Amino acid sequence: MVVQHRRKGGAFAAAAAVMAATATGCSAAADASPGADPGAAVRAAPDALTRAGTSKARTSMEMATGGTRVTIRGEGEYDFSARHGRLRVVLPEDPSGADGHRPITELLAPGALYMKNRGAGVPADKWVRVDTTTLEDGNLVTGGATDPAAAAELLRGARDVTHVGEEELAGVPVVHYRGVSDLGRAARLASPQVRGALAAAAKGFARDTVPFDAYLDREGRLRKVRHQFSFANEGRTVAVASTTLLYEFGAPVAVQLPPRKDIYAGRVRA
Repeated sequence: MVVQHRRKGGAFAAAAAVMAATATGCSAAADASPGADPGAAVRAAPDALTRAGTSKARTSMEMATGGTRVTIRGEGEYDFSARHGRLRVVLPEDPSGADGHRPITELLAPGALYMKNRGAGVPADKWVRVDTTTLEDGNLVTGGATDPAAAAELLRGARDVTHVGEEELAGVPVVHYRGVSDLGRAARLASPQVRGALAAAAKGFARDTVPFDAYLDREGRLRKVRHQFSFANEGRTVAVASTTLLYEFGAPVAVQLPPRKDIYAGRVRA
């Protein structure tokens, strides 16, 4: 998978390792109508999700460096009030034809990422726990799927936002906005449960802004967001496009974190 237990360079080196292995706080709701202030509408989207409570989620993370491009996909559900969720993450097929890695179960919680079927020497019945506040990217990239809450909270730092147009997404009318998110500002304004992870990301990325495309429904709820990250790894620039889709608001979400005895305490290989 895409995590290493190292602070410096862990997140970014891990993302590159996946490619190598594959190749081998509350505010009032903002009006999301076309005539609304674009910046205010986007910055209010995280609060609209908290009011909505829960949703199902699909994620896609595309990584490219040189001539290598891989896509990691996830699907599950998320509770924006409790800030926890579950994703089933599928790694890309091995081009050699060998059996692929089993899907990885990820549990997302404030400040932590739990993974089962991690591989890399971890027993099949054990979980790996990662403190996301120690990761250079705050788990925006490392887990192979951006935490939906973190993806939304990044928008609190939105600036230079423009209204692109009105579209339809899975039969739902949405308003498309484009801009950049200031990582430092997003971290300062983020909800307490997400603030630590975003603060780590603000320090870890080479650039302090992240381009995004956000799609909001008429209730101001985020339906889709695409962030474009980039970082240097061993002299090469790695481009990462992370997309999060949210749908079926109000869907039940049940997440039970693993007991201490089921968490692997040994060494995890890169």
